[in-house]
Amino acid sequence: MDQHKLRSLVFEKTGVKVDVDDPIFALVALNEAVLAEAVERHVERIDAASAALVRQAGAPGFEPGAAAPLQSPTTTPVPDKRLLGIALGAAAFGAILVLIGQALFFRPAPVAPVQVPVPLTSEQIAAIATGEKFQRVLPKLDTKTRNAVQAEMAKP
Repeated sequence: MDQHKLRSLVFEKTGVKVDVDDPIFALVALNEAVLAEAVERHVERIDAASAALVRQAGAPGFEPGAAAPLQSPTTTPVPDKRLLGIALGAAAFGAILVLIGQALFFRPAPVAPVQVPVPLTSEQIAAIATGEKFQRVLPKLDTKTRNAVQAEMAKP
């Protein structure tokens, strides 16, 4: 445990300056000891469970805490080949399921068709020109005439 590193980490995260002689480091050391013991217990339990699984599978003996037996690289036991085949089949089946799921549920959004603007007819062009001319002339009219024109335009 590097106390200086922990001290700087506490300062970075909280902004609190902690002295190296602070009693909080005793608590950190106690926490490390408890954690190490818990990890040791879990490793022992995992080794025991692994040994039980190996015995059930009928493989050569496995001792908890011992290194796995070395095998010759040229010979592979038959159960390993069978397990490898099963694992390969399961991986292929899983990949196929994923691809089918993507094909069914993740379809891309349809692309909106591009609309090409239709060219204006000569009548439409003339109407636009008349309307633009009307917009320029309308403010120049006297109020009475302007109101009469707007009233006529409001009729259906």
